[in-house]
Amino acid sequence: MEDTALAAAEYNARHWAFPKPSTARPGSEEHFEMFTALLKATYNPYRPAVLDWPKLEPDALKRITSLPIWDIAVQTENKAGARIEFYAQTVKEKVLRDALVHMAGEERRHRDVLSRLVAAYGIEVKPDEEYALPNDAEWGFLVTGYSECIDSFFAFGLFEMARRSGYFPEKLVETFEPVVQEEARHIIFFTNFIAWKRATMPWWKRPFFELKVAAVYAYLVWERFGIAKDVDGLEDGDANFTVTGSGALAGEMDPAKLIDVCLLENDRRMAGYDPRLKRPVTAPILARIARLFIRPKK
Repeated sequence: MEDTALAAAEYNARHWAFPKPSTARPGSEEHFEMFTALLKATYNPYRPAVLDWPKLEPDALKRITSLPIWDIAVQTENKAGARIEFYAQTVKEKVLRDALVHMAGEERRHRDVLSRLVAAYGIEVKPDEEYALPNDAEWGFLVTGYSECIDSFFAFGLFEMARRSGYFPEKLVETFEPVVQEEARHIIFFTNFIAWKRATMPWWKRPFFELKVAAVYAYLVWERFGIAKDVDGLEDGDANFTVTGSGALAGEMDPAKLIDVCLLENDRRMAGYDPRLKRPVTAPILARIARLFIRPKK
């Protein structure tokens, strides 16, 4: 019975259709009801305290503990939960505010999972630092949301490549899998939130909002290039698995193959959710353009 319940929870976390038939045009009441219902309807009630962290062989343990991602991963989840909850306090619509609070809770659960992982395998991480919330709550939320859209696209592919290669043992992949899938839900929610906000925003506010979005993208690009050059500065960044883990996991990996896997994994992880919900397009489009100029290794 317990295995059946776990399988049902796992399936429901990956498959969901909104019960009302409509086109769900962004800005419509149906679209608002749909994307605000997504997170709670697909919630996976796993508990970090009872996750089974498998015993690793010495070589696998060395690979996992040597990855330079754990400090930034824990701090990123801390920031994400705080920023989302802070922004939720500024939202007037109760249903949307509740969805944001739920999302913040899932980010904090991710942090709990990571904390238990590093404890299980004796990985040393820096103590939690007090995080000062940004003055602009919306800015903080946009940085978190667009950061997840970019990073998760590549993290999906890297996670799959690590599984295929055996870099991550199968049992560890199974344990960590719900966290990775939750990020797919988060970025679908965020993408539809942005579409709804644009559709319902007064026209005279739109130019300023688009400038803010452009500034967020510029900030994220600057941050990732800065982090790539100076790993010692990671504790202040928002980049997570992609920037810090890609070098360690990819090694001599074929870049063309990695892009192909990222595209396939991105589509697979989002395929089970209502097709009327918008999917993020920026990272996949840029990846497809880059792929045109990258030949597979012989």
